[in-house]
Amino acid sequence: MESISSRIEKVSPSLTLSITNQAKAMKARGEEVYGLAGGEPEMDTPEFIKEACIKAIQEGKTKYTPAAGIPELREAIAEKLKDENGIDYDPRQISVNSGAKHSCMNAIMAIIEEGDEVIIPAPYWVSYPEMVRLVGGEPVIVETKEENGWKITPEEFEANMTGRTKMIILNTPGNPTGAVYTEEELRAIGEVALMEDIIILSDEIYEKLIYGEAKHVSIASLSKELYDLTITIGGFSKAYSMTGWRVGYTAAPKEIAEAIANLQGHTTSNACTFAQYGALAALKEESTFIEDLRAEYDVRRQFMYARLAAIPNVSVVEPEGAFYFLVNCEQLGMTSVNLCDKLLNRYRVAAVPGIAFGNDNCIRLSYCTTLDVLNEGLTRFEEFCKSH
Repeated sequence: MESISSRIEKVSPSLTLSITNQAKAMKARGEEVYGLAGGEPEMDTPEFIKEACIKAIQEGKTKYTPAAGIPELREAIAEKLKDENGIDYDPRQISVNSGAKHSCMNAIMAIIEEGDEVIIPAPYWVSYPEMVRLVGGEPVIVETKEENGWKITPEEFEANMTGRTKMIILNTPGNPTGAVYTEEELRAIGEVALMEDIIILSDEIYEKLIYGEAKHVSIASLSKELYDLTITIGGFSKAYSMTGWRVGYTAAPKEIAEAIANLQGHTTSNACTFAQYGALAALKEESTFIEDLRAEYDVRRQFMYARLAAIPNVSVVEPEGAFYFLVNCEQLGMTSVNLCDKLLNRYRVAAVPGIAFGNDNCIRLSYCTTLDVLNEGLTRFEEFCKSH
């Protein structure tokens, strides 16, 4: 259709949503599908969060709020960032958005102009390049190496910088790799960013889901200079099983924070009012939900790692965070889309093609499911690998 803007025509459909929808359609037809493609906890949102939201509705808290969010939630987020992440933000530097995806989009829109380059380490979360393209920027995809744990090195960062580089996107813990950057790695990357005042978009949505000896470090906490260059992204979807609530946030230097709030005032206005009160309860009320969730996922992670490590013709790096495995299937000799299509239609296992994340040799498997489904899904995946 000729009236569709060229900007939208550049955007590719989400392969993760496509696979999920195909699997759901098969289930609706009564077919058994072993879903290892999901990107959300299967546990329900904790009752105390739902109750806080219901209470807010009953009390009439259903009207507009300030575009950047209710003051109580912005204050609670600022307290959380200071206590847990070591970053000191005034609540006015916090903007509550409609999910961390929206937070990323707001940050990119506030910073990137036509022709600006944004360095994106691959494998990357599917929407980063599309967001950059939507605002007229140019994604510069930097392929990382499996032997480096799928993490960009300072040398790779510097080698791909040009005079037009405006931003680098870091995702730690990462989707789809589960990679967690250490403090030393972040400091080294930060030194490169400081050379040319390159903005760091630090997507930390999986920060609560860390396993073993790994520790989450916010790059903005490492120095005043890096604080002034960093936009920190957080949210409630993954750690609190609140994916459908759509509440995320940005924390940024004052000028950038004001730009994001101004932008939101002309697009969505505030995030859903009563959902904000649920998010407030998530931060303020004592609960073991996250600890229980993390412990459960760690059991599944270790189970899945042991199974995948024993399968011939594939390789994996043990993930330290999030709830995904990136499986290198290069030896199977097919594209990731072809592989996932055969896996779903012949073996009834749903996985996400690695091409969606910028690596056509891999597929992403998620452990956001029960151990029974995980076990059967991996058994079928092993049969698939052995037959090819």
